[in-house]
Amino acid sequence: MSEFRNIGLIGRRHSDKALETVLALKKFLLSVDVNVIIAPDLAELIPDCGLQVCTPGQMGVSCDLVIVVGGDGCLLSAARALVRHHVPVLGINRGHLGFLADIAPDEIETKVAEVLAGKYTRENRFLLEMSINRDGMLISEGHALNDVVINRGKSVRMVELELYIDGEYVNTQRSDGLIVSTPTGSTAYALSGGGPIMHPKLDALVLVPMFPHTLTSRPIVIDGNSEIKIVVSPQTVVNPQVNCDGQPGVEVAPHDIISIRKKPHKLELIHPLSYSFYEACRSKLSWSSTL
Repeated sequence: MSEFRNIGLIGRRHSDKALETVLALKKFLLSVDVNVIIAPDLAELIPDCGLQVCTPGQMGVSCDLVIVVGGDGCLLSAARALVRHHVPVLGINRGHLGFLADIAPDEIETKVAEVLAGKYTRENRFLLEMSINRDGMLISEGHALNDVVINRGKSVRMVELELYIDGEYVNTQRSDGLIVSTPTGSTAYALSGGGPIMHPKLDALVLVPMFPHTLTSRPIVIDGNSEIKIVVSPQTVVNPQVNCDGQPGVEVAPHDIISIRKKPHKLELIHPLSYSFYEACRSKLSWSSTL
C-alpha cells in the first residue's frame, strides 16, 4: 500500500490544458484507490466533481502529498502555502519551461504510479523570508521560493541601494534594481539578469544587479545563511517596488530597510527516479541544440 493515501490536487486555473490534465490525473488516482482532495478553484470548473475540497493551506494538514498541475508559477504559489506543513509536492508541467514541475502530461500514469509505489527521490529547497521596516516599524513581509526583487517600478530612473551582508557594508549601487535569488530561482529571473546557474543542493544565495550603472558591479554568490540588508538610499528620487516570486509588489521609500534571510522551513519536492537537474538544463535551456 502506498504511503500517499490522501493526495491534494492544485492546478493552473486559467488553462484548458491544465484542466484536461487535472481530469486525467483525478481519474487515474481514483482508479488506484487513493483519496483525492481538490482546490476550490478547480472544483468550480469540474461539475459534480464529488471530491473533498480544501484550500492549499488546508491541504498541508490533511494531505500526504500534493500534486500541482501547471507551470513553475503555480508551483511557487503552492510552495508558499504549503511549506510550513512539510507536505511533499510533486509537479506536472503544463506551463513553459517547468524547472520545478518536471513530469510531462503524457507521463502521468507511469511516473505518478512509480511515485505511489515508492520509486522517487526527495529534495529539499529552502525559501527566503523578507521584511520591510520604515522608521523602526514593520510595514510588510513575505516569502519566496525563487527570489526577492527590488526594482524601479514604473519609473525610468535608476534606484540607489546600499547593500549590507551579515552587518558588513558591501557597496552602494545605482541600477534598475537587485535580485536576491535562491538556487531554485537561479534558473528564473536571475538567469535573465546574467546570474549564474546554481545547483539546487547548494546552500547559497546569488545577488544579481539589474542593469547596474557601474560595469564592475557583478553578480555575487554568498553563503545561504547570510542575512542581507538593503537600504533604499536617501539619494533615490523614485519609490522602488519589492516583489516576492513575481507577486504584486510593495512600494518602498528612501531610508526603508529591506531584510532578507533563509526561511527556517523547507519545501520538500518529490521527483521521479529518472529526474536529473542537468538533463533539465539540457532540455529546457537548449544546451545541446545546434544552429
